[in-house]
Amino acid sequence: MKSILVLLASLTLFACSQTPNLQPEDKPNYETYVAEGDSFKQLNFTSIAGDKINLNELPKRKLIVYFATWCHDSQRAMRQIMASPLAADNNLQIVGVGREENAANLEKFQQEYQLNFPLVSDIDRSYYNQVANAGIPRLILLDNNNNVVKTIIGEISNTIDYLVW
Repeated sequence: MKSILVLLASLTLFACSQTPNLQPEDKPNYETYVAEGDSFKQLNFTSIAGDKINLNELPKRKLIVYFATWCHDSQRAMRQIMASPLAADNNLQIVGVGREENAANLEKFQQEYQLNFPLVSDIDRSYYNQVANAGIPRLILLDNNNNVVKTIIGEISNTIDYLVW
């Protein structure tokens, strides 16, 4: 019984760092493939609403949030973003990228959390795999020229405090 409790506690701690099917011993090391000052490579997305998003056409700061709807840390980060001045900042474009999420799940999540920014489905992790191997939510702050300012793994309770350009 004690072993089961320890296993459950471990799974809870690592829940958002991996896909739900991985075991703790399979958890990869956190690797980030973009660094401060790098030019962000993924400049084009298509939202779940079918809108084209071209980061080069948005002369403002950007916040790219890689997340999963099932992840409690992702849910908390989205609530924090929506409760902050960032959600209404006209000089900031937020884009949410749902790692391994389909459009239907993302639409439901967008409504439930009243997100006022576009969401992008990344069902095969093709976007996510360009920036990291594990850890969500993962937030990437970009400047007006799409250069990486900072990357954050939002598995902490006060993620919003670190969103400073």
